Amino acid sequence: MSKVITNERGKLIISKEVIATLAGIGTMECYGVVGMSSQKIKDGIAELIGMEALSKGVEVIIKNDQISINVYVIVSYGTKISEIANNVIEKVRYTVGHHTGLVVDHVQVSVQGVRVVD
Repeated sequence: MSKVITNERGKLIISKEVIATLAGIGTMECYGVVGMSSQKIKDGIAELIGMEALSKGVEVIIKNDQISINVYVIVSYGTKISEIANNVIEKVRYTVGHHTGLVVDHVQVSVQGVRVVD
C-alpha cells in the first residue's frame, strides 16, 4: 500500500519503499547507530545491513491516513540507548516529513544489538 495525496494539481503516490528508505537514511545519520538490522533476529544474532539496503531495517505501516514507522537498529557499545532512540525518533520524523510533506504519527525504535566500534 502507498500513501496517496490528491490536490487541485493532481495525484501524488508515495510508496512505502520511499518512506522506508528516507527513514533509514535519517536513522543512519544519528550518533551511536552502528547500522540497521533485519526485522527478524535469526538464532539470537542480529544481522547488520549495508547502506544499499537501508529500507530492510524499516517497517512502514499506513492505516487510516496515519503513518507508523518501526526502525530496527544496532547501537555502539558505551552509548546511552535511550538518548540514541530519542534522536532516531526525532530524526526519522523530521526526514520523512521534510522530504515528503507527510506527518509521521508514531516511530518505534527496536534495538537489535550492541556492537563494539573500533
